[in-house]
Amino acid sequence: MVLDGRREAVLHFQNPFTTDLQNYPRGVNMAANAAMFGLNIPLAPLTLTFGATLTWAIVLTAGLAGTATGWYWVFSRHLVPNRTAAAIGGAFCGFAPPMISHGNAHPNFVVLFVLPFIALKTIQIAHNERPVRNGIVLGLLVAWQILLGEEPLAIFALTFLVFAVAYLIPHRAEVRGMLAPLAKGIPIGAVVTLLIAGFPLYWQFFGPQSFHSLLHGAAGNDTAAFTRFATQSVAGAPEAAADVSMNRTEENAFFGWPLIVLMVMLTIWLWRDVVSRALAITMYVMAFLSLGVEITVAHDDTGVAGPWKWLGRLPLLDSVLESRLAMGCIPVVGALLAIATHRVWTAAAQQPAPVDGQPAFPLRMIWVGAVVAVLLPIAPTELVTHQRPLSPPFFADGIWRQYVAPGGSLVPVPLPSTGEAEPLHWQVDAGLGYPMPEGYFVGPTSPDDRRGRYGAVPLPTSDLFAQVERTGQAAEVTEADRTQALADLRAWNADVLVVGPRQNQEALKSTVELLLRKPAEFVGGVWIWDVRPLTA
Repeated sequence: MVLDGRREAVLHFQNPFTTDLQNYPRGVNMAANAAMFGLNIPLAPLTLTFGATLTWAIVLTAGLAGTATGWYWVFSRHLVPNRTAAAIGGAFCGFAPPMISHGNAHPNFVVLFVLPFIALKTIQIAHNERPVRNGIVLGLLVAWQILLGEEPLAIFALTFLVFAVAYLIPHRAEVRGMLAPLAKGIPIGAVVTLLIAGFPLYWQFFGPQSFHSLLHGAAGNDTAAFTRFATQSVAGAPEAAADVSMNRTEENAFFGWPLIVLMVMLTIWLWRDVVSRALAITMYVMAFLSLGVEITVAHDDTGVAGPWKWLGRLPLLDSVLESRLAMGCIPVVGALLAIATHRVWTAAAQQPAPVDGQPAFPLRMIWVGAVVAVLLPIAPTELVTHQRPLSPPFFADGIWRQYVAPGGSLVPVPLPSTGEAEPLHWQVDAGLGYPMPEGYFVGPTSPDDRRGRYGAVPLPTSDLFAQVERTGQAAEVTEADRTQALADLRAWNADVLVVGPRQNQEALKSTVELLLRKPAEFVGGVWIWDVRPLTA
């Protein structure tokens, strides 16, 4: 839907930061949703030619592979000279279990190839390496990442801050030498970022249908999630994963117990190395923060408050889903794997020459075997795909055009919501030619309450349709319901109501007929009610 919506904005030279295709007539602030302008707009010609499904497949594949490649490039040139070590670390960064989990639905958490270069340029500025030029590049990278996904950037920034503090504490003497180049490069980067992303950020926070924070409730990780295996991994156990996760797309901490054991061992082994120690501290801190406002151990609410109880109240961080903070561990684990592998390769090269023809101790082979044993259980399996049902001819063949006039809307029954996405597929197959009320998006709770929420606040008639869908029983309609339905239809600027093929079709059809005192027409594979005489 987002891919197709930005396609329409490009095709018709519309403002890409807003749309009325959902939540009609109020619309949706696309800058405040995960619209990924940094890819969707450049890829609009591809979407126009071949459709959103191919674009999504390319974004998913390039996002995972590009993230792995980006971290490999940075690791191999600036962390370890051993390319095998860098490849192991980079592969983990691109294909870690949380990355595959988000690949089911969240492209903004899959396309993370800009982040390693943001870290690299920040470090280069701190080391006084061409602070002006690197500041400009940093600004371009941050602006691009803002247009790809702000929440991953916020999590990465917090992770990098923890690493910087952990690294600089034993190097306090170096801080003074870093201040001057940072004072030169960072402001330059900030100016470049604002020149590019300033207006989208303004629209996000102050434009129509903007909101200041997102209400999602407590969403910390259970400690048991860290030791279990993700659903889509070689050792995955779907029931065990579902037991300690929000859903299949939010398995943010499923690193598996073998990797946890290895990380503890690497922490002990590499502790004297300043960079490794800072990385290990960062890993544990981000894992701890991801436990949320109250620590839960295997479903047992301990009553012990986590630090996110206070950090989560800060501006911007109050909208972050705290379980996702565990994703800050991914590049840290990748870096530790790369450093450890390089250490092993170096130790193997320094072994004394074999005596009397005896073979050398197979140190590298043992390490590779250990890494395979640890990473194979969490290696990704094929993403599950489903064949989407074909849209009824009413939508696919453009029959809807006879019933929706300019300024009017098509009202699916039940209305689209966070749990009802089929009407969005119909809208895409209809060429995004008509708007709909409500939908699946993030917006303000009300015109007077700028706290964010998922989906629109449903009107009473929408609630009635949702109840019928849940129960499968036609509603007992009253005169008050009919009066309210007329008011809601007028609020939606409704031209036509549509009940498409679904399990509870008859109950929904009967309810609408009772509300409108009007029989349905069967047109193009759906039941419709032309309500223009009522709402004109």
